[in-house]
Amino acid sequence: MIDRTQPDAVDVTAMRQLAPEALAAALNEGQKPDTLGARMGFRLTSATPERIEGTMPVAGNLQPAGRLHGGANAAFIEELASIGSWLNLDPATQMAVGVDLNATHLRGATSGLVTGVAILTHRGRSLHVWQVELRDERGKPTCTGRLTCAVLSR
Repeated sequence: MIDRTQPDAVDVTAMRQLAPEALAAALNEGQKPDTLGARMGFRLTSATPERIEGTMPVAGNLQPAGRLHGGANAAFIEELASIGSWLNLDPATQMAVGVDLNATHLRGATSGLVTGVAILTHRGRSLHVWQVELRDERGKPTCTGRLTCAVLSR
């Protein structure tokens, strides 16, 4: 289990040697129940420092009209990309915080799971930029987004 809230306890070298699915499973196990991602049902399916994949249920994340809430899309984008940035840092001495979030909603989802893929497009010393695409169970794009994370010293 990897506890994302205890950065000093993380063996970064060992973590990066895990297979993408094993790393995702370890990160899921370390998710605290009182986080937004846990409450919204986010689950990682694959994780590397350059690419993060996960799912989010539509149920429980609806707006009053019965469609997936746009804010849920934005939170999912930020969760995937923030975890990705965390995987690129030494968590004992650095942290990443989102500073710019952009989401374009393309199509509404009313049931099932939304799948997200976040790709690292820029890894600098002080900024990481992620491009994220969300798709419904038919493979149709529902939302695209970008998250820029600032890399800070602890």
